Amino acid sequence: MVLHNDWSRSLHSTISLILFGLLGVGFMLAFVRLLIARTVADRAVALDGATLISANIMVLMAFLMDRSMLLDVALVYALLSFLGVLAIARYLEGGL
Repeated sequence: MVLHNDWSRSLHSTISLILFGLLGVGFMLAFVRLLIARTVADRAVALDGATLISANIMVLMAFLMDRSMLLDVALVYALLSFLGVLAIARYLEGGL
């Protein structure tokens, strides 16, 4: 049994707040890059970055809420994002 005192709860919430802040800033920067990108390849990379950051947000939420189902959702979301980037890359190379 793990005993949680006020100090560990405070540290836990502080670290969680910092992580959410950093992930939020990263997501916003990726979204801005998506909007200002000049080429389709740059937009694809920015979209991939934004989707991976949002998958990381889901993992952090799963940890904080103790919900393992969100881990499955984040894994499928990241996998579909990767497959989408592969499809875009193949299209840009002139393939099918």
